[in-house]
Amino acid sequence: MDNFRNMALQNTSLLLIVLQICALAWQAWAQVDLRMEDTVEVYMDDSAEIPCLYTFTQAPMMVMVQWFVRERDGVRVRISYSDLTMQKVDENTTYSDRISVRSNSDGETLTIQDVKLSDEREFFCQVSGFSAGSDERRTLLKVFDPPEPPVIEGALSGVSVSGESTAKIASCETRDGYPKPNITWYRDHIPIHPANGLVNVVTLVTRESSGLYTVQSDLHYKVTKEDKDAHFSCEVSYFVPGAVRTSESKGVNITVYYPTSSVEMWKESPQGLVKEGDTVEIHCQGDGNPPAPIIFNREQSDVELDSYEGLLVLKEVSRMDSGVYECHALDLDAVNNDEVLDTLQLTVHYLDPAVVVPKDSEVMLKGESLTATCNALSSLETSTVWFKKGLEVGRGHIMQLQDATFDTAGRYDCEVTVPSLPGLLTSGSVHIIVQGAPQIKDAERDFELMEKVGAWVNLTCEVRGYPRPAITWSITGSQSQSWREVDKKETEDRIHSVVTLKVTTDTVAICNSTNDFGIETKIYNIKSIPFLQTPTARKTSVDNSGVIIVVIIVSILLLAILGSVFYFLYKKGKLLCGRSGKQEIINAYSTKEKTNKDDIVVEMKAKKTEESVLLKGINGEKKPPNDQNSTLRS
Repeated sequence: MDNFRNMALQNTSLLLIVLQICALAWQAWAQVDLRMEDTVEVYMDDSAEIPCLYTFTQAPMMVMVQWFVRERDGVRVRISYSDLTMQKVDENTTYSDRISVRSNSDGETLTIQDVKLSDEREFFCQVSGFSAGSDERRTLLKVFDPPEPPVIEGALSGVSVSGESTAKIASCETRDGYPKPNITWYRDHIPIHPANGLVNVVTLVTRESSGLYTVQSDLHYKVTKEDKDAHFSCEVSYFVPGAVRTSESKGVNITVYYPTSSVEMWKESPQGLVKEGDTVEIHCQGDGNPPAPIIFNREQSDVELDSYEGLLVLKEVSRMDSGVYECHALDLDAVNNDEVLDTLQLTVHYLDPAVVVPKDSEVMLKGESLTATCNALSSLETSTVWFKKGLEVGRGHIMQLQDATFDTAGRYDCEVTVPSLPGLLTSGSVHIIVQGAPQIKDAERDFELMEKVGAWVNLTCEVRGYPRPAITWSITGSQSQSWREVDKKETEDRIHSVVTLKVTTDTVAICNSTNDFGIETKIYNIKSIPFLQTPTARKTSVDNSGVIIVVIIVSILLLAILGSVFYFLYKKGKLLCGRSGKQEIINAYSTKEKTNKDDIVVEMKAKKTEESVLLKGINGEKKPPNDQNSTLRS
C-alpha cells in the first residue's frame, strides 16, 4: 500500500514539473486574481474560516492549491494540498487533526476547529494554475478571549487628608483575558487621569501559563474632605471580534479622615417651646472624621456639664436653666488649632400660681355688684376662663357680677392658660355669699285646694336666704294633732320643709320663714269636700250604653257598603256565578241584613225597656208587647 502511495506521489510530482514548464511559456500573458482577508477574528474555542478566492484570466488546465502556516520560529509549514487528482491534509503537523478544506468554483475555505491562542499566526494560500498564472496571499488569524469582570477592593483603613503624598485607596483586577485588557479609573463616573502629586496609577500585567493575561491596577490618590462621599470604580476595556467592549466594577466609598472645621448645636426635644418641668435634650455634632469629643458648658462659665457623646440632657428644667449654652469640639488636628464651638439660646417658659381677688370668699348683699379678678405671672401671654359648677360663665381676667341674687352665690373657678404653650395651666377660686331676706318658692301664688274629708295632704315650703332662714308652720281649722312635719333638708342658704295634714274641715296652713334681713310667708287654703258629693255609678252605665249604640250603627253602615259593592260587581259581570249562585248571594245578603236589624232591635229593646218604648218590627209594623218580649227572648 505504501509503495502504491509513493508511486502516485512520484507521478504527481512529474506531472507538476511538466505543468510548471508549460506555465513558464504562458506567463507573459496569463495571470490569476487571488483574494484573501488581511485578518480573520475569532473567539477562542470557536471555529475559524479563512477563505481563499481566485479567478484566472485564462482557464487553467489544472489548479493546485497549497496552505501554509508560519510557525513561531518563522519557518513556513505546509498543512494542506489539493489538485485535480486529490485533496489532503498534511500529516504530522499541529493542524493535522483540526483543519479541513472546502472547495468550490470560486476557491477554497480553510476551517480550523477549536481555535487556541497559539493559532494566532499567519496562514498562506498558494494558488498555481501553471500556464494560467500563479499567486500567493496571507491572512492573519487573531484570537480573542474576554476577561473576567473586574473586582475592586477599597482601602481597608481610613485615609487622612493630612498626608503629604498620595496613598493607595483602591485596587482593581481583571483575570484571563486576551489580548491584554486595559483598566481605567473613575471618580463618580468621571475618568481619573494621572497627575503629579495627586493621582498615580500602578499597573501590573501577568501572562498566565495558559497565555491569557491578568491585569492588576492600584490607584494612589491624594484625598480631600470632598472625597468622603465620593464613589470610586474601575472599568476594563477589551477587544472582541470587530469591536471593543467594557465592563465596569461596583463603586466603593473611601473612609476619609479630616479635622473638625465646624460644629452644629440643636435642641432635639421637646419640640417647640420649653416649659418648666420638661426634660430637654441638646445635641452637638462636629463635621470632622472621626468625630471629635464634645463638651458642653454655659456661657461665661468654665464648668463642664455632664454629657455623653454629644448629648446634653437637662431634667425637670426651671426658669433658672434659661440662658446660652455652648458646645466645643476637642480636635487636636483642627486647622491652626482654632477652637471650634457653637451656641444655643435656651428659654424656659413659666406660669406662676393664679392670684384671685377677692381671695377665698366674699360676702355681698342682694342687689349689689362685685368685680373679681384672676391672673398669673407668666413669661408668655395668658388667657383666663371662669367656670361655675363646670359650666363656662365668663372669659378674661376680670369677671363682673351685677345686681346679685341668690343664684349669684356659689363657687367660681378660674383657669389661667398659655395659648402658645399647651400644658402650662394654673387655677384659683372665689366663694361668693349673697345675703338677703328669705325668699319662698312660689310665695306669690294663691294655693287653694279641694280635698275629701279624711284625706292626707302633703304641703311643701322651700326657702332661700342668707343667713339661712328658719321655718315655722301654723295650722288653723284642723286639729293640731292631725298634722306633722315629715321631711326637712338644709343647705348653706336653703331650707326645705314638708308637712302632712289630715283634712277634717276647711283649713288654712301658713309657712313662715325669717332671718336677720326679713320675713316671708306662704299660705295654703284647703276646702274640705263631704262624701255626699261623690258621683253615682248610674251615670257611668248610661254613658257606656251610648258607646255601644254608636259601635252598632257603624257596623250596619259597613255591611251596607259591602253589599253594594257585591251587587255592583255582579251587575258588571265581575262575579262569575249562575242563577242559583246569584240567589244565594241575595239570600245571604237579606239574611245578614235581617239578622243585623234583629240585633239592633234586641239592643234597643234592652235599653228602652225602662222607658216603656214600643219597638217597630223589621217591616215597620208595630207589634204588641207579647211580640216584643218574644223578640227579646229570641
